[in-house]
Amino acid sequence: MSTADKAVRSYYYRVMSKANAKMTDWATQTEQDVLDQALRLAPKQGWTWPMVRSSGAACGLTGPETELLLPHGPSDLAALLSRRHDTRALERLPDPLGLKIRERIRAAVLARLEAAAADGPAVRRWAGWLGLPMNLPMALRLVWESADSLWRWAGDTSTDENHYSKRAILAGILMSALSLRLSVGAEATERFVDSRIENVMAFEKWKAGVKPGDLLASLVTSLGRLRYGKS
Repeated sequence: MSTADKAVRSYYYRVMSKANAKMTDWATQTEQDVLDQALRLAPKQGWTWPMVRSSGAACGLTGPETELLLPHGPSDLAALLSRRHDTRALERLPDPLGLKIRERIRAAVLARLEAAAADGPAVRRWAGWLGLPMNLPMALRLVWESADSLWRWAGDTSTDENHYSKRAILAGILMSALSLRLSVGAEATERFVDSRIENVMAFEKWKAGVKPGDLLASLVTSLGRLRYGKS
């Protein structure tokens, strides 16, 4: 390849790299803009494809453009909302180094609950959609992601079976506590979180109590409470 050809190819890759980065930035920002509109519309329209299209239209997108940006519609927005709440929880958390592990987990759970509670009306519709049988695998995946991000902030580096036990238990606490936070308020929820953390800090007892299917059963119950507004 001649020097001139190499220069042309190098220029092409630089241009394409900048174009791809610009497109990625636009897509990421537009996803968040559509999610903002979804939080406004979901309490009345539900977590549905029509709501997704209406949210896209509110951002100036046509129906096909919305479907290109969010090909899985409600599923894509459900994941974006959960991950936004994860990010906001981590942003409000302090440096964990000065905290005991019990204090870290308490702070992490409460921060995550407050992030979700800020979008309460839409979160109820989000939970109702996730509670449908065909969406439970996604619900499990999202709550697992949340638990994993909080444990990582708390400094957990385990790679053995403890890694999974810790996340399974914390995921169960998160879902149960969220249903309480949206139905009975912050004070009662803090008492519940404190009691659960007190019970599980003895890790061997915690680990021994984990049974296959416990997380799924807890998730289904909690999503049902969120959907119907029951404590």
